[in-house]
Amino acid sequence: MAIVSFEHVRKDFGTATVVHDFNLQVADGELVVLVGGSGCGKSTILRMLAGLESVTSGTVRIGEREVTHVAPRERDVAMVFQDYALYPHLTARANITLGLRLRKVPKAEIDRRVSWAAEILELQPFLDRKPKQMSGGQRQRIAMGRAIVREPAVFLFDEPLSNLDAHLRGQMRHEIARMQRRVGTTTLYVTHDQVEAMTLGDRLVVLEDGRIQQVGRPIDVYRAPANRFVAGFIGTPPMNFLDGHLERDLDGLVFVSEAVRIPLPAERRPDPTEHSGEAVTLGVRPEDLALADAPEPGTITGQLVLAEVLGATTHLHVEVGGRRLIATVPSGPSQAEGEPLTLSVERRRLHFFAADGSSLLQNRHDPRTDDPGSAPASNT
Repeated sequence: MAIVSFEHVRKDFGTATVVHDFNLQVADGELVVLVGGSGCGKSTILRMLAGLESVTSGTVRIGEREVTHVAPRERDVAMVFQDYALYPHLTARANITLGLRLRKVPKAEIDRRVSWAAEILELQPFLDRKPKQMSGGQRQRIAMGRAIVREPAVFLFDEPLSNLDAHLRGQMRHEIARMQRRVGTTTLYVTHDQVEAMTLGDRLVVLEDGRIQQVGRPIDVYRAPANRFVAGFIGTPPMNFLDGHLERDLDGLVFVSEAVRIPLPAERRPDPTEHSGEAVTLGVRPEDLALADAPEPGTITGQLVLAEVLGATTHLHVEVGGRRLIATVPSGPSQAEGEPLTLSVERRRLHFFAADGSSLLQNRHDPRTDDPGSAPASNT
């Protein structure tokens, strides 16, 4: 196991820079998830750590050793790809042990490692089967077993679940998390799927256009997003946004937008001396909207566009002043499209963003945080 460090790492492809001044330290035994949309640079970062892509500038370290220009085979990393890359004519056991046999590891040691990996991944019944006789999830576990038996300093996962159906993805998330906890190997995991990111990572690294937007525990990134991009990217359904401005009235500070006027509680508002009269974007998560019986100060009134019933919960798509908001509410009696609806707002959980997208509440405590003394996630 080892600490992984990136120091001012940059990657250019021709005249295009795809990773900008990337700085990150992954603790020994930590599982860090790089998450972002297509083209954000997350797989390139992983490949630079593995040595499959060269580094334009900056330094990469594994443990105390600088590996920026070290050959991939000498970096002591094991990588699991989206493609299982199994040899179809070999059994699962032979696929798992191939690398060890090529390195002429003693047979007794190979047997020990295979037994250990098979126990962790529950592969014992499949070791003598060929890939075509196994499901997608079983094949992915074989690919993971091939990585585990190498006993590397670092595991690298590059979107390993993308080829699986929804049920298997959920199952394999559990398998990967359980395996990583048992083995304790430093792990970097790349995905575009925020559900994988939120459920797997000790920490998230949210990326956009090759730049880090936020680093922190999943729950901290969710509750205290550093900027509008992170707020909109993390969370399903995504956060609702309303553009408006802040005003003072007799009761204090008020957010005002077309068809919306929300008084702000003192514990959850921007500094009125700095932001009164300023154009801001209000963010509210779907679960922080609820059906109200009647309009009153601070509620939002609109028309129902669509109701997505998901069993115990329903996503209500409501048009408000030309904008569509999503409210996640307990399922109840069906409602007709075009029906007027009034939504109450959990005002202690509002988010505010400046014109440049930065959060105006980064130093504020979120009332849902378990530890009242915990701080929002850092960008460094």
